[in-house]
Amino acid sequence: MHPITAKLKARMQLPVIGSPLFIISNPDLVIAQCKAGIIGSFPSLNARPLPQFEEWLQRLNAEIGPDDAPYAVNLIVHKSTDRLMADLELCVKYRVPVIITSLGAREDVNQAIHSYGGIVLHDVINNRFAKKAIEKGADGLIPVAAGAGGHAGTLSPFALIQEIREWFDGPVALSGSIATGQAVLAAQAMGADFGYIGSAFIATTEARADERYKEMIVASGASDIVYSDLFTGVSGNYLRPSIVNAGMDPDNLPKGDYSTMNFGSGGNTEAKAWKDIWGCGQGIGAVKAVVPAAEMIARLKREYAVARDRLAAEAGFALAAE
Repeated sequence: MHPITAKLKARMQLPVIGSPLFIISNPDLVIAQCKAGIIGSFPSLNARPLPQFEEWLQRLNAEIGPDDAPYAVNLIVHKSTDRLMADLELCVKYRVPVIITSLGAREDVNQAIHSYGGIVLHDVINNRFAKKAIEKGADGLIPVAAGAGGHAGTLSPFALIQEIREWFDGPVALSGSIATGQAVLAAQAMGADFGYIGSAFIATTEARADERYKEMIVASGASDIVYSDLFTGVSGNYLRPSIVNAGMDPDNLPKGDYSTMNFGSGGNTEAKAWKDIWGCGQGIGAVKAVVPAAEMIARLKREYAVARDRLAAEAGFALAAE
């Protein structure tokens, strides 16, 4: 096992990272995730104004102990993020254990995190971007495959993981339609170290999401997800009913404009992404009720253990047959 992967797993009870959910992730959710044994995360921009971000970091450092899984902060490394350097300074000050970088890879950001021993994971949608991220100093990768919630790629997870593992042996967390313990084990079987789960955690009691959003996830399945670049200028997956509720036809959406990308503003429509148009991945058919995060993680653990034992038994049977 790669030493950085081993360092991350040392405090984890299940190989899962809870992905940062724009607007939705908050200290209550992150703490619940970490205490249940998975890495919890949140985007720094969820804490507004800037002083609130420092308050959140102070609380997380006080309440997440050495027996809990570490937490992560997502920094959006894009030119539209005018708070990046201020957020980075606070991450260094409070020695955030794991940083997840998105929409760009910057050597100076990675060096700042490495200065205190932090770990940087960078999300990518293809092998080319993966190589650029590692060249610029990221420690690990989050391949965002087809079916992931929010901004997502279009490649099969099998193809994406296979290409990355041809040259990279560091930590990899697979994103894309993962909402069960079986899917976490499947991600590991194809070469990932962790499952990266986001949409399922929107339907938890701690999540800072509209209750209608949570119930829509419970009521929806994979066929209710629409892939479009209209709302932010970057292609992503969204809940069809939320698009309909905003007065638009999900089957006839115009193309978006990348130059208008601005998180939280909507950019291309009056209906705002994340606020009115709700991001979500294809794995939500596994979500049957709104429950506390600890209860959802307990389910994932049970499913993971059952799937692992079943495959071990099948492997033993196959060896005996030989």
